[in-house]
Amino acid sequence: MRHALDEGLLTAREPVAGFLDTDGIRESVRSLHAAFAPVPEVLHTFAVKASSLVPVLRLLTGLGMGCEVASPGELRLALDAGCDPSRIVLDSPAKTREEIAEALALGVALNADNLDELDRIDALRPDGCASVVGLRVNPQVGGGSIGAMSTATATSKFGVALRDEGGREAVHRAFARRPWLTRLHAHVGSQGCPLDLIAEGVAETYRLAEEINERLGRRQVTSLDIGGGLPVNFDDDTVRPTYEDYTAALRAAAPGLFVGSYALVTEFGRSLLAKNGFIAARVEYAKQAGGRRIAVTHAGAQTATRTVLMPGSWPLRVGAFDAQGRPRTGPEVPQDIAGPCCFAGDVVAEARPLPVLGEGDHVVLYDTGAYYFSTPWAYNSLPRPAVHGYVLDGGTVRCAPVRDAQTLDEIAAESGARHADDLHTLR
Repeated sequence: MRHALDEGLLTAREPVAGFLDTDGIRESVRSLHAAFAPVPEVLHTFAVKASSLVPVLRLLTGLGMGCEVASPGELRLALDAGCDPSRIVLDSPAKTREEIAEALALGVALNADNLDELDRIDALRPDGCASVVGLRVNPQVGGGSIGAMSTATATSKFGVALRDEGGREAVHRAFARRPWLTRLHAHVGSQGCPLDLIAEGVAETYRLAEEINERLGRRQVTSLDIGGGLPVNFDDDTVRPTYEDYTAALRAAAPGLFVGSYALVTEFGRSLLAKNGFIAARVEYAKQAGGRRIAVTHAGAQTATRTVLMPGSWPLRVGAFDAQGRPRTGPEVPQDIAGPCCFAGDVVAEARPLPVLGEGDHVVLYDTGAYYFSTPWAYNSLPRPAVHGYVLDGGTVRCAPVRDAQTLDEIAAESGARHADDLHTLR
């Protein structure tokens, strides 16, 4: 914080910014690879939606990660980051024919979300296609504590529902008709989903792969995409669960995953970056209402969207710092940490015990290295904040730019400024 203020990375003109600890990211990737080291063949991909920033993706690909993408934009970012197409996996429940054709032409792996999508791939797949093609199934093992993050419920929009009448048989027929269909994919969910639930969904997918291969009399299914979704602890600095905890749960539920019968693909996102980043924001005003103190800051729903809209599911820890970036001290009083958006619910934390904050002080929102500042909400046409990477080198902090703050000219251009007069022609 002191370095950011001294170097002008956080100013009255740019009062909010995101920061990423690159050494922390490297350690998270190292621990992921170490946890899965017993698996003979595994491709770890990063879920691009968790940090759609090209420099971050370039760093991760340099550390041996592939990319999991779910849109044409994410595919473009992965390619611009230098990720080899053979290490990219395309997942989306609404792929167009154009998206499918592009992926197949590039040799990008793709997981069909449904049986109709397989029909499209039948028509579009060229001879000699290098793309690995899989089918996403929904093991319907249930949901976690956050419904919106649970993707293996009975009525989830993702995948082929295995427990619906005829669902499992339809999957068997799909593989029997297509010798090039060689992968099964499942993703149970992420935040709020316990490890045993996630592991059971993976185990059900493993059992289905064994069934398919046994019925066909050949090992047609050669790889399993087991998704990502490791939940993150937002209560303190502890990393829990760990990737070792996750592989232990997998080993208990489906020990066959570790003997080399199937190559594995993972799609972790939040768990790799969340604890390796934070948002810093200036306190613009401090006020009182109903007997409670309110710090009005520049970090609200535009960059902490999930926390503001679902505070019970996405609570964040808040740090208090003074104008020079030193930790605020003094008696703690309950304070609301409010954002700049023009609606009453734009509050990041309510009645949080913190040292008294005033104009020119700063707040830090911890554990926000994934999603938060990388994919901001354009509410009130607030500019996207700058993002900086940093490393602690002995007693020295070194920073590098990841994304520049959005300018007002860029906001205007994005909002159709060059077409300003065109509606007048519609008479």
